[in-house]
Amino acid sequence: MADGGAAASDTAAGDVSAGGAPGGGAGDGGTAAGGAGGRGVRAAFRGAASHPAAAPLSVLAAGAAGAVHLYGTNPHEAGQWLLRCPFNWLTGLDCPTCGATRMVYDLMHGDVVAAFHDNAALLVLGLPVGLFLGWRWVREGLRGRRYRPSPGRALTAAALTLTALWGIGRNLVG
Repeated sequence: MADGGAAASDTAAGDVSAGGAPGGGAGDGGTAAGGAGGRGVRAAFRGAASHPAAAPLSVLAAGAAGAVHLYGTNPHEAGQWLLRCPFNWLTGLDCPTCGATRMVYDLMHGDVVAAFHDNAALLVLGLPVGLFLGWRWVREGLRGRRYRPSPGRALTAAALTLTALWGIGRNLVG
């Protein structure tokens, strides 16, 4: 009985076969006459929002919108409409990611040396790892698979240790 219930809930969740939507009635988001493909707007949205590519593509679109704004906003100048680091605001110290906005701005304008001065560790270590993980997330999502990296305890401990050392070191050196 439990297997039959799971199959019915999978069908009701929006799985569509070649013959159209399950049921095609008005109660499941479809139109009473079956409509174009038999799916209503709500069912189509639920299906699209639950696709494995929805989250990475949404993050990519938000990042692109942020990059468009940042391209014309120089974070090196005072008075720009950009958020301040909450850790820096509270303590006066730089967090491990302080300078990331300036770094991205400098990279978008082709100034790698200035980007290195803004946050060297993030440029050399964080950016390549972040780009790889983001690319992998989008690629797997477009293939219809969910992607969850599992770095393991040793790699997680190493990353946290490097982050803490960078955060402490950059404040001691100045």
